[in-house]
Amino acid sequence: MSISIIAGLGNPGEKYAKTRHNVGFLLVDALVDAAGATWRESSRFHGQISRVAIGEGSVVVLKPSTYMNDSGRSLSAWLRFHNLGAQRALIIYDDITLDFGRVKLSASGSAGGHNGIASLLSEAGEGFHRYRIGIGAKPHKAMDLADYVLSHLTADELHLLDERMPNYLTQIKDIITQGPERAMIQINQKQTPISNSND
Repeated sequence: MSISIIAGLGNPGEKYAKTRHNVGFLLVDALVDAAGATWRESSRFHGQISRVAIGEGSVVVLKPSTYMNDSGRSLSAWLRFHNLGAQRALIIYDDITLDFGRVKLSASGSAGGHNGIASLLSEAGEGFHRYRIGIGAKPHKAMDLADYVLSHLTADELHLLDERMPNYLTQIKDIITQGPERAMIQINQKQTPISNSND
């Protein structure tokens, strides 16, 4: 079944821009920019909506304007309005269990402590596809998880994400044009982690 909507997860507002928790926003912003498309506010769907041409068709792109822990309200509103199931959605978000810059595509699983995914599971149900972008583990075990994911990406990290962005966008387009199951084989093969030059 084809993907009808791509949702990037993050927190709205300048305060949270370029934080680790907002890498989902960074990717969908890049996707919309690369397509020459624009965002529009949608009160009905509690977020910003765009539509980009991919392959021979197009797909809706969504940035919830709710905070991360209420992301499900936005996506579920769009799915209900169009009478579609969660399996028609691709969610792009950060993952602390993956090395920085590494990606993984999956179609199921638990929230894994991610409040945005917990909200999606509660509001939209299971079955949505997940494009996870590694932000690396906390530098210190004692560090509060919220403090870590809400901390700003370093200049080096932003540069590395920028370098990898064309690859990420190609993978997202492959998911749409080839289907998640086929694209998953290529995306999830062993990848070389991106290491921070300051390590």
